[in-house]
Amino acid sequence: MKNISFALLFVLVLAGCKNKEPKTYAPSFTTVTIDTLLTDDISIRALIVDGDKAWYAGSQGKFGWVSLSGGKKFNGVIAKDSLLPEFRSIAQTETDVFILNAGTPALLHKISKDGKRNKEVYTETGDKVFYDCMHFYDNKKGIVMGDPVDGYAQIIKTNDGGETWTKTGTELLPRFNEGEAGFAASNSNMAVKNGNTWIASGGKSSRIFYLGNNAKNWQVYKTPIAQGTEMSGIFSIDFYDENIGFAVGGDYEKPTKNSGNKIVTTDGGKTWKLVGENIGFGYASCVKFMPGSGGDELVTAGPTGIYYSYDQGITWKQIADAKIFHTVQFVNNKTIVAAGQNKIVKISLK
Repeated sequence: MKNISFALLFVLVLAGCKNKEPKTYAPSFTTVTIDTLLTDDISIRALIVDGDKAWYAGSQGKFGWVSLSGGKKFNGVIAKDSLLPEFRSIAQTETDVFILNAGTPALLHKISKDGKRNKEVYTETGDKVFYDCMHFYDNKKGIVMGDPVDGYAQIIKTNDGGETWTKTGTELLPRFNEGEAGFAASNSNMAVKNGNTWIASGGKSSRIFYLGNNAKNWQVYKTPIAQGTEMSGIFSIDFYDENIGFAVGGDYEKPTKNSGNKIVTTDGGKTWKLVGENIGFGYASCVKFMPGSGGDELVTAGPTGIYYSYDQGITWKQIADAKIFHTVQFVNNKTIVAAGQNKIVKISLK
């Protein structure tokens, strides 16, 4: 009886294997149109989308928004004494936008979306102060990640919609290796999804630090991306859901090298594998999943152009030859906003 049952099970498994077909991939668009939304003397690495508005923050203390439908725009400048901060982090709640500069003093500003209120809600000084990225989990809880001090990544959090921010104690911080830090390249060396947090590091080591929803202790996972030098490793990470994630980077000092610069995970960041070796772009500063794509479609930005993949990073096609863009954001699965050196554009996919 046992032999008969085992034989039947073996037949069923074989049948299941035969019926399972390889996944087929296909691009979701065939044409690309690019329209300029803003030109200004500014370097932009912080970009978010809020309805018809693309909010940005950048160099020379400049920030504002542009309308995706054209025409309207809003801009401002923040100065601290004689300092014009370089803003590289941006996040939002339902009512406010938050921008944070890189370097010291750290200046975190809360700006109402109607533009009527602008308040400094956190500041910090110190030779090693350098914040890289900021996100909100919901309308109350937010997190900021910064480069390590005395071996520990710096993290500040809010639980009241960004009105007050508190620095996390050392006992709850992820510990970085010597020569390991974050990159403030596009406000995306950290990702949050459904209460989960992933931080990507670079430099002498390039790893993933993961904090599960409601967990207290960080888990650390190795990656196979290029690393070992000061300007190598992961520069940007994105998660489609709690399992599928993608990270890009490479070697900033070798911008055309297109190997060792793209990695994918399907188990929430525990394990990663290299994909797209010797294909497509070189060093990249930002990666984003296309919404509604099932985790298959991705867009990246960097000095070799804006690239698109429809097969989870295996193959890549350049959709914009411009070398000036640092960051991209999806409005929906047919519209992308890109920002970088002196410009913001809208990319329409059809």
